[in-house]
Amino acid sequence: MLDVVAILESEINYASDTRAKISTHGGGAAANVASWLATSGTNVHLIVRVGDDAAGRTVIAELDRYGVQHSNTVVPDANTGVVIVLVDKSGERTMFPDSGANSGLGPNDLPDLSDISAIYLSGYPLLNPLSRPGVLQIIEIAKARNLPIVFDPASVGVLSEVGVQVVRGWLSSMDLIVLNEEEAHFLTGFSNPVHAVADLLTIAPTVVIKRGANGALAQERGGAIIQLPAAPTNFVDSTGAGDSFVAGLIPTWVAGGSIALALEIAVEMAARCVSHIGARPLVGAP
Repeated sequence: MLDVVAILESEINYASDTRAKISTHGGGAAANVASWLATSGTNVHLIVRVGDDAAGRTVIAELDRYGVQHSNTVVPDANTGVVIVLVDKSGERTMFPDSGANSGLGPNDLPDLSDISAIYLSGYPLLNPLSRPGVLQIIEIAKARNLPIVFDPASVGVLSEVGVQVVRGWLSSMDLIVLNEEEAHFLTGFSNPVHAVADLLTIAPTVVIKRGANGALAQERGGAIIQLPAAPTNFVDSTGAGDSFVAGLIPTWVAGGSIALALEIAVEMAARCVSHIGARPLVGAP
């Protein structure tokens, strides 16, 4: 996806002009996760579907700069996916996504899985009716190969289009669920994240809830709950915070390390992300 980010200088003047600082960045949840993984030294392969347009060439070039291994599927007669991101004065963002060429993801897009140790799956393709059948097949393939799946359900705004029971059915195929408080509340009915984790653990073996400025909590089935505060940072833009968090979490978890250590790294990586505009790492930054 291509993110077009507008940092608003005031409240929106509807039906008129509102001054903003506008910039473009590579986006898309899976691509963001892959970029943070690659720059932190983890080998990663990203399934890529773009249109034959300038936006597609731009986002692929950026993935190359980050060292992300990827496919190069150009979908005829489709535009590259674009997200309009409005960031208000508090740093919170509202997004308007157009999936474009990402629609239609399926098993034919998979790379050779012989060297793959885990799969990250964003909820967006499952929530897209044009991709859902193919992604459900991908999940079946992963389970048949005993590949663990890390799943981020995506936003409540889109989850509500599908419904709680359908999404909870998907969660039973996941090994690690990473979601924010709003999504956890939507899927469980519990506003208290501790109660939400307990409910979700009846479906999946490991659950992590991102709590923004309040940090994060995690629990494995049969284990103690772990809570960490947010890492100190100079907050600028929350775009991509959850994706960088997941990228910090995955390597330690996949390697069989403690969920406490994985959570600590995840919180620190999210703090790095929110300290600048955009969802990706600063190229060349440590």
